[in-house]
Amino acid sequence: MTRIDKNSGGTAVSVRGLVKHYGETKALDGVDLDVREGTVMGVLGPNGAGKTTLVRILSTLLAPTSGEATVAGYDVLRQPRQLRRVIGLTGQYASVDEKLPGWENLYMIGRLLDLSRKDSRARADELLERFSLTDAAKRPAGTYSGGMRRRLDLAASMIGHPQVLFLDEPTTGLDPRTRMEVWDEVKSMVGGGVTVLLTTQYMEEAEALASELTVVDHGKVIANGGIDELKAKVGGRALRVRPADPLQLRPLAHALDELGITGLATVTVDVESGTVLVPILSDEQLTAVVGAVSARGLTIASITTELPSLDEVFLSLTGHRASAPQDSVPTTDREEVAV
Repeated sequence: MTRIDKNSGGTAVSVRGLVKHYGETKALDGVDLDVREGTVMGVLGPNGAGKTTLVRILSTLLAPTSGEATVAGYDVLRQPRQLRRVIGLTGQYASVDEKLPGWENLYMIGRLLDLSRKDSRARADELLERFSLTDAAKRPAGTYSGGMRRRLDLAASMIGHPQVLFLDEPTTGLDPRTRMEVWDEVKSMVGGGVTVLLTTQYMEEAEALASELTVVDHGKVIANGGIDELKAKVGGRALRVRPADPLQLRPLAHALDELGITGLATVTVDVESGTVLVPILSDEQLTAVVGAVSARGLTIASITTELPSLDEVFLSLTGHRASAPQDSVPTTDREEVAV
């Protein structure tokens, strides 16, 4: 199979009917996926849903049981050598050589990717600076803190100016400041035309980076689309109502709680913001809320409509909330390592 012209369809990653079995266990069960060039596709799902299996197959580390996949125009099974030269991968755990200094790790990877000595040195210096590791450049990576090793691992995945970057739980264990730095770097790369497939269980990370989302559970794609599109599919909105007089906050909440709209969930008082949050299901309920407030003689300073949070979308689709990334390796991942 020859390489597909990048301009032929604008799709950087194409997956059709991808299946991966481990005995009776189906880690992937017929996954279809398309990632547009120069965008971030966020892949969400509970532990063991198949996210890491998908990344390992697309990065040529694991062969599928059946199905087809192309990345950057290369067939994952037929053209793995060519493919590895145009992708980057940051897995859930650091993969750099802990005995080598940080700079030598990056320089070595650059040379393995056929960069010249000059370009490898320049790229190592550039990425160490970008990830605030210059002061530790000559220290063995094994002496780095967990956050520093994570940043070095991310830098290593970017050495070869990849066309497609796979980030599998990339900010696990990072402090909030470093996480923001990683997000900024990802945004910068996407702005330069890089395509990113991101797996994460941090909903704020998905909101900050992804232009589209795919939700997987039990090896199947159960939903996909833009963030607002998925929120709209789940349904339900909330009104955030702010009384003109802060002393009317409790009376306002009581009035809305007594409204008794069918399907209306519990009214919530947010004392810190001085608002009342009212879940609604239709425009008619919005009208009823406004009418009830007027009938009680209460004055509204502002009223806004909010879509469900991404965490609420995840809960609706999978049946439970997203959990923070775990230190232990999911069952399917342990099996993959042994393959």
